[in-house]
Amino acid sequence: MVHIPVLKKEVIKYLDPRPGENFIDGTCGSAGHSSEILKLIGPGGRILCLDLDKGAIEYLRKKFDREREENRIILINDNFANLEKIVRDNNFSPVNGILLDLGMSSDQLERSGRGFSFLKDELLDMRFSVHGDLTAETIVNKWPETEIEKILKDYGQELFARGIACQIAKSRKLKQIKTTEELVKIIALGIPRRYQYGRTNFATRTFQALRIAVNDELGSLNKFLPQAFNILITGGRLAVISFHSLEDRIVKFFFRAEAQKGRIEILTKKPIAPSFEEITLNSRSRSAKLRAIKKL
Repeated sequence: MVHIPVLKKEVIKYLDPRPGENFIDGTCGSAGHSSEILKLIGPGGRILCLDLDKGAIEYLRKKFDREREENRIILINDNFANLEKIVRDNNFSPVNGILLDLGMSSDQLERSGRGFSFLKDELLDMRFSVHGDLTAETIVNKWPETEIEKILKDYGQELFARGIACQIAKSRKLKQIKTTEELVKIIALGIPRRYQYGRTNFATRTFQALRIAVNDELGSLNKFLPQAFNILITGGRLAVISFHSLEDRIVKFFFRAEAQKGRIEILTKKPIAPSFEEITLNSRSRSAKLRAIKKL
């Protein structure tokens, strides 16, 4: 499956990239957004692309071989939570705009083999970076039942968190839970049958919660936002695409607090959602929300 960048037109509108400017993409993935930005900032502008997934960076090294030689694109395998250090180490300035797209890439879901999708039978890994210590298998087999219930509630907003956590605790006493297929069957035991046939797959929230916990996604976002503000020049823009209400809340409250201090202008009074046409073409975009600011 080809990865389709979400809200691409809207991202370009709010970041407003122009020739000679420098940009950062904190989660470049397949570079759907970055490719478009690169066209608009050429020939003198540069883009710094980060991704925690080493495979994504290796793919982009081949894709942008010429642009790398021309020093128009810098590719870094690291977490956007380390933004200030990365910018410092690469002497990348001034920074006119920053994008953070918190969505999963299609490549990660379809081809990573790390258990992100409940539609494929894979080992329960869920790490964006293979260098991380914590895996989904560790959580479901080692963490206390109460902790599992908490992350399902907090990160997955799962109504049946208690029932699912209980079934996980029962199942692991009999046999270690190792694969996504095993986990899906256990989740089904914790959810009443009448709730298993909705528009959203019944395993979605549990898989989302485990992925967020494994990669400390909310912690990384909280670290990233003040660094992004510090790095931007006056008049620079920051756009964040979130796919989860907790992510969106973190972004909203950070932007609101900075606006009250008179340090930013909020460009999106309400979060920008995908059009009906975009959702029809790419169903994974349906929960996306874009917020953008300009530094004063």
